[in-house]
Amino acid sequence: MSISATVLPLPAADAVAERVRARLREEQVDPLRDPGRTQEIAEAEVRRHNDFALARGLAYIDDEAGCVRDVLARVAGYGPLQPLLDDPEVEEIWINDPQTIFAARAGRSERVPLRLSDDAVRDIVERMLHATGRRVDLSQPFVDASLPDGSRLHVVIPDVTRAHYAVNIRKFLTARRSLDDLIAAGSLPAGTADLLRDAMADGRNVLVSGATHAGKTTFLAALIGACPPEHRVVTVEETFELAITAPDAVALQGRQPSLEGTGAVSLRRLVKEALRMRPDRLVVGEVRDAEALDLLLALNTGVPGAATIHANSADDALRRLAALPLLAGRNIDAGFVVPAIATGVDLVVHCRRDADGHRYVEEIVETTGRTDDQVVETRPVYRAGLRAGRERVAS
Repeated sequence: MSISATVLPLPAADAVAERVRARLREEQVDPLRDPGRTQEIAEAEVRRHNDFALARGLAYIDDEAGCVRDVLARVAGYGPLQPLLDDPEVEEIWINDPQTIFAARAGRSERVPLRLSDDAVRDIVERMLHATGRRVDLSQPFVDASLPDGSRLHVVIPDVTRAHYAVNIRKFLTARRSLDDLIAAGSLPAGTADLLRDAMADGRNVLVSGATHAGKTTFLAALIGACPPEHRVVTVEETFELAITAPDAVALQGRQPSLEGTGAVSLRRLVKEALRMRPDRLVVGEVRDAEALDLLLALNTGVPGAATIHANSADDALRRLAALPLLAGRNIDAGFVVPAIATGVDLVVHCRRDADGHRYVEEIVETTGRTDDQVVETRPVYRAGLRAGRERVAS
């Protein structure tokens, strides 16, 4: 299915949008906080335009509902990107430059027939950041932020980029938020999902690994959804991405430094604070730095945990997890870290995305609690197409 979007706005819609903005300012209506009133104003202004259009020689708007959507996208949404953001099949949108825009559906990307200007891209980014409390400027040329719907925004600006803003929007999708959804999508079999449900209920520690876009965050969110309802879940992320519906849950995210260089909140600090919040399950959205040490310490003191990590296989995930705590200081060595992983991590679930964009669980391994020559011992639990013990599944 092709992706389309309006390229050149109609002059009539431009005029209506300006009047809607004027009324919003006059009535002191925030379109993000009061979308209902914003839509009422947009509908009224479109009707008003048509009431006077013929008498004043103005262009008549035939598709009033379409014009209202267009106007709302400009004044309350994100302009020409709004149709892509509203499309439930679009997973991610990225802008390489104002003339080169892509979107992904079902793990596969295609170029969007949409052309913007540098000013339009900057305006969209400013609107997206407006409600987040985050900023991007010469002193802070990168930004990660969560949009109101839970989608993640990442922006890089010149001169870190060559000439234009580079923008990525990873959308918050609700289609696959549970293990049952993932079973229906063919990501894992029902028996394996039951094994993981039992692991979460029993308080076992689970590490979800995979490459970028392999579906790690989606899978972690589904695992959290499998926790018993009486469990208190505390999540820690650099930027809010996990969408959890647990009845007893708290979500924490890091914070960038202020203009004065103060006030930053790191993942290491958040992990320590989360442990003071009586978690039955501590969740780290992604382990990529020295916070791995704090997570391991928590897992080895009886706090059930779950996290994601970038890796090429389940065993590679354990090797990477063994290396990251070394970033915490010179007094940390592999002699401490590797045995802590062997006893602190129970299962590693490795996710993969194939060439067709299909995301699935490729393998699950279980740690034995032992190490061999500074390597964590594991045994296979599941592999796509194989049963535990590497027995081929009949097709």
